[in-house]
Amino acid sequence: MKRKLALLLAGTMMVSIALAGCGTDKNADSAKEDNTKKDAGFTVKEEGDTFTVGFDQDFPPMGFVGDDGEYTGFDLELATEVCDRLGLKFVPKPIAWDAKDAELNSGGIDCVWNGFTMNGREDSYTWSEPYLNNKQVFVVRGDADIKSEADLSGKVVDVQTDSSAQAALADNQELTETFGNLEVVPDYNTGFMNLESGAADAVAMDIVVAAYQIEQRDADFIILDYEIAAEEYGVGFAKGNEVLRDQIQKVLEEMAEDGTLAEISTKWFKDDITIIGK
Repeated sequence: MKRKLALLLAGTMMVSIALAGCGTDKNADSAKEDNTKKDAGFTVKEEGDTFTVGFDQDFPPMGFVGDDGEYTGFDLELATEVCDRLGLKFVPKPIAWDAKDAELNSGGIDCVWNGFTMNGREDSYTWSEPYLNNKQVFVVRGDADIKSEADLSGKVVDVQTDSSAQAALADNQELTETFGNLEVVPDYNTGFMNLESGAADAVAMDIVVAAYQIEQRDADFIILDYEIAAEEYGVGFAKGNEVLRDQIQKVLEEMAEDGTLAEISTKWFKDDITIIGK
């Protein structure tokens, strides 16, 4: 009887050890998964951490170099306020627009926040909720004999590389095939200089940026009453990084509720054109 009891206890201990071993493996797998997420940057930002925002420094009023040589802009001001509320160190990082994916996926930046169009990119990033409506339009010289998109036939049209305007025109071959030439430029400052000098007849771009540029420049430019595409702006994070997205989204919603979003929007656009909570 004692021999049977001893064998039974020994068997029970072996099973317990085996089960404990299984539990240890699961815990190790879980820890490994957590470390993998941490290594990929998919963690909540803690007070004192840096928050690096990738932006195009030639894209006023969303992000650009101010007269004082400092980075400024509507989106950068929003990001600064978010960082202040979370106790984070805000780091604006100018990037080449066609290198934004490499910067984001390598961890060189935490997000792209710079008049970043969500439409057509929905599955390429983890997005905040949209915070601004926008549309793509044509800007022409006021003294040009161009009153509609039909008048662009045979004309030179500039568009920024890897921009949503370029993508929208690529989807509208019926229109673009009428152009004399569609020239891709590195930034919209180049496009406006070409427009002013006569090297280009039109620039395809975001209406939010176009309106600001026209107001700031001492030149006669007008926006054609033609919508190439309607779209929304959002903050783009690395695919799968819902943790950081949710952290930033929560603060944006608080800013919308307490009126800070409206205040910053009015400063830059003379009106509240934000759409969070509306």
